[in-house]
Order: sequence, then C-alpha cells, then structure tokens
Amino acid sequence: MLLVAVMAAAIWFGGGVIGAPRKLRLILLGVLYLAVLGIQVTFPATHPLAVNTGGSAALWLLLGGAVVIFLTYRALIRMLRQRAEGRTVIPDSAKSTGTFTDTELNRYARHIVLREVGGAGQKALKHAQVLVIGAGGLGAPVLQYLAAAGVGTIGVIDDDRVENANLQRQVIHPDSAIGMPKVFSAQKAMQAQNPFVTVRPYHRRLTAEIADELVAEYDLVIDGCDNFETRYLVNAACVRAGVPLISGALSQWEGQLSVFDPARGAPCYQCIFDKAPAPHLAPSCAEAGVIGPLPGVVGAMMAVEAIKLITGAGTAARGQMVIYDALFGENRSIAVQRRAECPTCGRAAES
Repeated sequence: MLLVAVMAAAIWFGGGVIGAPRKLRLILLGVLYLAVLGIQVTFPATHPLAVNTGGSAALWLLLGGAVVIFLTYRALIRMLRQRAEGRTVIPDSAKSTGTFTDTELNRYARHIVLREVGGAGQKALKHAQVLVIGAGGLGAPVLQYLAAAGVGTIGVIDDDRVENANLQRQVIHPDSAIGMPKVFSAQKAMQAQNPFVTVRPYHRRLTAEIADELVAEYDLVIDGCDNFETRYLVNAACVRAGVPLISGALSQWEGQLSVFDPARGAPCYQCIFDKAPAPHLAPSCAEAGVIGPLPGVVGAMMAVEAIKLITGAGTAARGQMVIYDALFGENRSIAVQRRAECPTCGRAAES
C-alpha cells in the first residue's frame, strides 16, 4: 500500500514540478489504479506484488468508488455554481470542432464587424496557437488581450513566482497570488476572463533542450522575457522553425517592439542586436525602474501585432522597430533590415 502511495505522490507532485498538465497527471494516476487493481485480481493474495499493493481487490474497489462519488459530487457542485453565477458551460464540441457558440459570437461581435477581421479572421484566432515567453510585465497584457480576443490555444512559459514588487505593473496577477507560479496565476486570470480559450502553462525556464520542440508546436511566438540569453535562444528556435517572433523590451519610460520573421524577408532579432550589451548599459527594471503603465502600452501593441499576423489584417511591423516614449508622448518607427552575415539567419547559418 505504501509503495502505491509513493508512486502516486511521485506522479502528482513530481509531474507538477516539471510542469506536466493536470489532465495528464490524472490519466497517469488512473493507469496506476487500474494496474494495481489488475494485480489484485490476477495474482494470488500471497504473491509479493499483491501483498505490496494492498493485498485486497475489495480495498481498491472501495477506494475507486469513493473517488468516483467525490468527483461526481464536485462536478455537480461546480455546475450548480456556474448556473448560479450565470457563467457559460462550454460544450466540448465547441472546443474540438472550432465552431462558435452563440455566446462567442456575441462576445467577439466587435471583431467580426471589422472588415479587416470578420468571421474568417475570428475563426483564424480560434484555431491559432500562440506561445508567450514570460508572464511578467509584457507577458501580462499580452496574455490578457490574446485571451480576450479569443486566441484558441495560448502557451505561457515562465519559471518565476509572483512577488509583491511585480504588482505595480504586472496587472494579470492579484495580491492573493503572491508566491504562486506566474504561469498558474496567469492561467487562472485568463480562463476567468474567457473560458473559451485553452491555456497551457509551463512552469519552467526555457532552455536549449526544449526550445525547438516547444516552439514547433505553435504558429507564433511572443517574447516578453527580461534577459538576453532567453531572447537569443527564442530567436534562434523561431528561425529554425520558420515561426514569426514578436519581441518587445522596456526600460524606465521607453518601450520597443518588432516582428522578426526571416522566413518572410524580415530580419531576425540577432540581425539587429548582434551581441548582448554590457550589463551596465541594459539594467533590469529592478535596477533602473519602470513606469507602471508602460508594459501595458507596449504589451497591448504586441497583442495587436499578433492579431494582425493571425488574421492577415493590415501590415505587420516586419522590418520596423517601433519605439514608444511615454515620458514625452512620442512614437517613432525605425526601418531595420536583415544582415547577410547574421550568425542566426544569414548565409553562414544557411550553409
């Protein structure tokens, strides 16, 4: 019995540490339960496997029945609470087939009446899969607006936890989330805002070992991280996968963003920023400070670029570096170009 408990704890808590989805962990627990029940039914009661897994099938049947009763009760309570609060219960068919419910059509009506978006554009948003790097200053507004816009699948990766000092600008996280992993806090806020979207939280740091595989699962990547090592890593993975990258950055009163997309003629991140600057030339927000609403302004602009790329509306900021100066209320755009000698997307990388 103790052995099974240890294995179950390893699946649940160990899976949580590495960022395994809750649904996958529940499936693995179900498989473990069926395997133990199979041992109890198949082997004699004196067999070592049967002894070490409880010694009685009746015990496991009772446990399974109790779990089923508990889950049924919880589902019933949740359904009643949703009805009492007037929340929408989403049919599984609506998520699996990509069809719109009446509630969704009403929710996205202001998009659908836009000539540049329309029904086809909103359907493209529903089918889109977007990965957001970071759930901090820039990630917060990006995630909120992508969820509100109806982007069907949104992945978010971040290994950080919510701190009190984040709340001045990272408005997706409430005070009650202090100490919680940012990806789970963001997931809770996004699904509360729009239950029609699927959120995939990855509570871990993006590393070279997983970057290529993760990026390849998505149609678009948005980088709102706060360190150059990750920026170059994400850029290289996007170039290899041929996936557009929207990247933004902040400092004190100024923010910038661009769409990096070498597969469609635009430069990549390293074309513009060949090497990371010296630390004293690019201090962190903690060192230099940042005005609270600035991430919201730049993050919202990044979300607009994402919607344009997905729906085909307007002209995306490919080949442009858009700079917003909040202190003086100025916007400017600088043309940027690919570099033939770029080590990531230039001739050297292609050979």
